[in-house]
Amino acid sequence: MFLRRHKENQMEMVGFGGSLTRVLSKENQWVRLSEIIPWKEIEDRYAKLFADSGMGAPAKSARIAFGALVIQAMKNYTDEETAAQVAENPYLQYFLGMKEYQVVPLFDASMMVHFRRRFGFENAKDINDMIIQYIQRAERPTKEEPPSSRDNDGDITKQNDQGNTQQHNDEPSPNKGTLLLDATCAPSDIQYPTDLRLLNEGREKLERIIDTLYKADQREDKPKKPRTYRNKARMQYLVVAKKPKFRALQMRKAIGKQLRYVKRDLKIIEEMLRQQSQDTLNQKQRKELETIRTLYNQQSTMYQTKIRRIDHRIVSISQPHIRPIKRGKKKSPTEFGAKIAISVVNGLAQIEKLSWENFNEGATMKESVERYRQTYGYYPEVVLVDKLYRNRENIRYCQERGIRITGPRLGRKNPQIQKEERKIMIQDARVRNAVEGKIGEGKRKYGLGLIRGKVKETSETMIAFTMIAMNLARWLRGLFFFIFPMAILGRNRRNSEQFRGCSWSKSTYCESTTTLLNMTTSLTGRR
Repeated sequence: MFLRRHKENQMEMVGFGGSLTRVLSKENQWVRLSEIIPWKEIEDRYAKLFADSGMGAPAKSARIAFGALVIQAMKNYTDEETAAQVAENPYLQYFLGMKEYQVVPLFDASMMVHFRRRFGFENAKDINDMIIQYIQRAERPTKEEPPSSRDNDGDITKQNDQGNTQQHNDEPSPNKGTLLLDATCAPSDIQYPTDLRLLNEGREKLERIIDTLYKADQREDKPKKPRTYRNKARMQYLVVAKKPKFRALQMRKAIGKQLRYVKRDLKIIEEMLRQQSQDTLNQKQRKELETIRTLYNQQSTMYQTKIRRIDHRIVSISQPHIRPIKRGKKKSPTEFGAKIAISVVNGLAQIEKLSWENFNEGATMKESVERYRQTYGYYPEVVLVDKLYRNRENIRYCQERGIRITGPRLGRKNPQIQKEERKIMIQDARVRNAVEGKIGEGKRKYGLGLIRGKVKETSETMIAFTMIAMNLARWLRGLFFFIFPMAILGRNRRNSEQFRGCSWSKSTYCESTTTLLNMTTSLTGRR
């Protein structure tokens, strides 16, 4: 008893800590999730990535690393939030394999970067494939046949190479299931780039590099520090950057001035590096210097030729791997991040391709279909895509394999056929909404809408774990709807049972609760 009500509408907190002495609930999502994830397979396959080197602190287990990344993806936490929540929440500790509540934090927030580096993008994709296989095996006895393109009479609807629909009643199709394909951009957490802002940022970093090199020069006869005109350059930048509106000519003049300052600073650094070793600069500074050189070459080319586009364009000095992705959407026509092609089968999402450069998603359809065949042993009956996938090559490819691809027929229009096609397209659009919903779910709930990683490799791992989190959440929802009727009937019996093979008990929490009460008593002076 440490807090009392001092307002009429405030809840009383007297003895609130006593609720921690209860046994963990089996209905909790983290408890259920810990029971369905194939921990042993993950440990056996990836334990070597987290082997103890014998130096420094003991290495964390693969379960702790994988579980922490799953928690972060499912709750869209930052690294600091993930470490704090694990330290405070007993359910999360149980999920990570702890036998009892740990008062000392399991890991520091900086370890999350280490976890992402160790797993990597390809290993995360393999784990996602393994989880999908487990989900499909678990649901196969209760799952109906995958949706097909058969009509009410049992006919099979196919398309020829012009997109014309044909009916075949004589033989059944060997293909099964429906494959949904789409692409999206996973934007990175960077400031909106402009040419002027990038040049100004590059100039400021170059000035700090000059300061470092001059300070490291230990020669007795070293020359006077080169003049960089940093104050004048900043004032010229702010004159244009602070204006709410400006003319194109003003912006061009400002870019030209910053280009000259950057060129001057680069020459100064090259001269200073001739007198010193490259080791004078740290790894971060050397990387930034190389990026700024590339940035200057790109901006100088665009300035001289008066063009607005260039290949492999740098939009962030700290993250040079990020590229502008033109999506043509009204709200955000250009996004900055990684472009990913996604496939969805029975509500389960997979990454078909990830690239930081823009690519035509239509070119990835054949690989996705072949991967479907390799996974399930047969081609899909229907492939639902948008118009970017519907080119003659893909249509011909699907027709040769008996696959129906959604969309209107190519060539001359037939009003009678168009009416039937319109009905099919409406039904296909309803089914295809699943992949759009999956992308929206990932961006809204699981962090796909803003990737906080700063390094290319770790950012890719975060995107892959987003898919893992969505598939696990979908598995949990399926278990809930399947078990819920049985859960109501056996609630009283289950609540009286303990976890099998787990030492979580009332005494585990009593110690932590007593510690909290003692700390609070010392602060408030009340019991």
